Amino acid sequence: MLQKISYPQLNSRQQENYNFQKVSACLADYGFNCLRLTDDWHGADFLACHIDGETFLKVQLKGRLTVDKKYMGKNIYIAFSDGRTWYLYPHDPVVKHLFEAGLVKGSRSWEDEGHYSWPSLSQAVVSVIGRYALG
Repeated sequence: MLQKISYPQLNSRQQENYNFQKVSACLADYGFNCLRLTDDWHGADFLACHIDGETFLKVQLKGRLTVDKKYMGKNIYIAFSDGRTWYLYPHDPVVKHLFEAGLVKGSRSWEDEGHYSWPSLSQAVVSVIGRYALG
């Protein structure tokens, strides 16, 4: 009766909805309930509210590892999937670590356009963001 969909055949809005559902399921294992926002709110696509009643994360959903100057100072978390692994990382500290590892600084994309992203994860990048993988 049920037939799995083909992710590449989804349009961009459908892919974003799909990814929201997938990351929400992962975060449920950590005690979070995710609330989708109809419009970006302070840079967030959704809020992740923890069962402790005190922890609320503003999360931007991306298709890949991304850093962007427009998220600096906004206390934003970025969620993305690299195949079967979901990552949720605090934007500003990861930017700092990526710079320290020499993985962003001086790039034309960062310097001229204010953002940088990785279509795939090298071992050097995984060494920086690996601890933010959701198990």
